[in-house]
Parts: sequence; structure tokens; C-alpha cells
Amino acid sequence: MTRDRRRAVVTGVLLILATGSSLSSAPFLAPLGASDYLTQVAAHSTRVEVGALLASIAALTAPAIAVALYPVVRRVGEARALGAVAFRVIEGMSYLASAMLVLSLVTLSRDYVSAGRPDTPDYRPVAGTVLSAYRVLGNVALLLAFAVGGLLYYLAFYEGRLVPRWLSGWGIVGVVLLFGAGVLVTLRVIAPESATQFALAAPIGVQEMVLAGWLIARGFAVAPSESNLSPAVGAGSAARTGGPEGREVDPRRPRLGHPDGAREPVPGVRHEPH
Repeated sequence: MTRDRRRAVVTGVLLILATGSSLSSAPFLAPLGASDYLTQVAAHSTRVEVGALLASIAALTAPAIAVALYPVVRRVGEARALGAVAFRVIEGMSYLASAMLVLSLVTLSRDYVSAGRPDTPDYRPVAGTVLSAYRVLGNVALLLAFAVGGLLYYLAFYEGRLVPRWLSGWGIVGVVLLFGAGVLVTLRVIAPESATQFALAAPIGVQEMVLAGWLIARGFAVAPSESNLSPAVGAGSAARTGGPEGREVDPRRPRLGHPDGAREPVPGVRHEPH
């Protein structure tokens, strides 16, 4: 298995882990959307903590995808490869920060219930601020960072034909829709975690699963690099070239050092018989 083939398989597995952990965290974090979220989070604290753990997995795998793709994407453009890594690192940091905010809400909700659910400034305003920060990270910063990072490597995929163009084109459309969802949430045109936002995010979610399957099964459509050639292939290539001019050498022609003692004629020089 060549290095490009291994990179394709690793990238496919990371795509499945990142998308799977992100999507599967949503049901576990459902108590955060309740009107009495402090009470609901306290009552389902273990469930919410599992959701935070899944978000942490996404925080690690999201930047790892761009790192795994970097050696391949840089062949099309190093700036795009670096940009994809940078934005997906921002995405991972947003995931991690949102997970920490969720865990803070769990602690706050437990204290709130233990104190007899007091309606004092010590709990609700603080909890509201934490929840708002979580929603901004999860529905704006995270989505925008992912969309920009994804757009960079999908453009490289399309230009370099690293995967079929229908697949990379699907990815470009998907991340543009996702970016639009983040902008609409920022402008409060649509509500965070609304049906409209999920509908706009669905195309890229499905596309990344298809891309993962393609990379695992087929890999990248790139020629192997010279470093992937076996020593035998390299030696065979050298034996067929005759020097700086690349002149083909007939292996049947006698050369210096040949057992029969004959000398190879040199072009332009008259050789007298011995």
C-alpha cells in the first residue's frame, strides 16, 4: 500500500469519526434546548456529559482530517493546504470550547438544583451567558470555520481531480450552504439548531460520508510519487538511461567491463582494430 493510499484510508476513517461523533452528540445535548434547561441538564447530567465527550472527539478529529490531507492538497496549492489546516484547527478549538461550556452548565445546573432552584442572579443570568456562548460557538464559529476549511480542500480536489469532480463539486456546494446557514444564524434570520439550519447542513453531512467511503475504497486519483517507487523500479529505470542526455542503452551492446572484453563504441571516435 502506497503512502497516498494510506493517507486516503486514514482520511476516510477520520471523516467518519468526525461526522459521526458530531451528529451523534445532538440527541445527548437535547436538554440544553429545553425552556427549563437548568433543571433538565441536572436531571440528565450523565447524558449531557456523554454529548460533551462526543464533541471532544470531533474536536480532535476535525483538524486531523486537514493534517492527513495536507501532503496531497499541497500538490495543488500549498496555501490552500495550510489554510485548510488553520481553519479546521479553529473548528476543533471551537468544538473543544463548546464541550467545556457544556460541562460548566452541568456543574452549574447541579448546584442550581441542590440550592432548591433559587431565582437569584447567582444562577440564571450566569447560566444564560454560558448557554449563549455555547450556541455562538456551535452554530456560528464552528460552522464558519469548517465551511472555509472544507471549501479550500474541496477546491483543490476539484482542480487537481483528486476525487471525481461530481464528488468534489458536491462538497463545494455543501460547504457554501453550510456557510450560508452560519451567516443566517448570525443575522438571526433563522434560529440556532432550527430545521432550516439542519436542512442547509444536511448536504455536506451526507457528502462527507460518501467521500469517506470513496477514499477508503478507491483512494486519491494521483500518480505515485518518486519516493513511493520501489528500489527495483528505480534501478530498472536507471539501467535504461544512458547518461545526462537520456540516451537509451541497448543491453545487448558490449560495454566496458563486459566479460567478453569488448569495448562499447563511442560516437564520433574512430576505433582501430587491435
